[in-house]
Amino acid sequence: MTRQVSSRADHKAIAERVPEGARVLDVGCGNGDLLALLVEKRSVRARGLELSGELAGTAMSRGLSVIQGDADSDLEVFPENGFDFAILSKAIQHMRRPDMVLQELARIAPDVIVSFRNYGLWSRRLSLFSSGRMPGHRLWHDEAALHPSTARDMVELCSALGLETVAMASVRDGRVGAFRDSGLSRLNWGADEVILHLRRA
Repeated sequence: MTRQVSSRADHKAIAERVPEGARVLDVGCGNGDLLALLVEKRSVRARGLELSGELAGTAMSRGLSVIQGDADSDLEVFPENGFDFAILSKAIQHMRRPDMVLQELARIAPDVIVSFRNYGLWSRRLSLFSSGRMPGHRLWHDEAALHPSTARDMVELCSALGLETVAMASVRDGRVGAFRDSGLSRLNWGADEVILHLRRA
């Protein structure tokens, strides 16, 4: 079956990190855009977990293997080392307990890819300084970002959980920079969004 696949630059960059034929769990997979790309372009054996019943249904209607569930409570159903890669794209800041979610992903797969909005971006710092208000989403108390964090915050959390940062890349204006194994300070200052490739120590 040929599926319409994502053309988003961050999705393509994530897909390039995943080896051909890998077993992949996409947590917070939405309508399945990234999963479809991974299946079509990397021939992965893919599973998805999505909180929204509507979005999970859309993904399943595309022929993707997706179940409805909550990453904050349902990851325990997946076996240890049941996958080669676990992916959490633009969802970690929505989790009630991002530390526990990351620990579970590292139990499920040795390699983890996480992408998220970087609140350390210089323009967001300037906005906070000048306006005194939290930048980046409509209301500070809505559910769009329960845990706004900087790239440095996320890397330090991952390190504390025993996850090594293999590579990191910036996303700015819809373009993804090269993956590098260093340069966190520059990334923290200049990236709108960040993609981290993590590995269980």
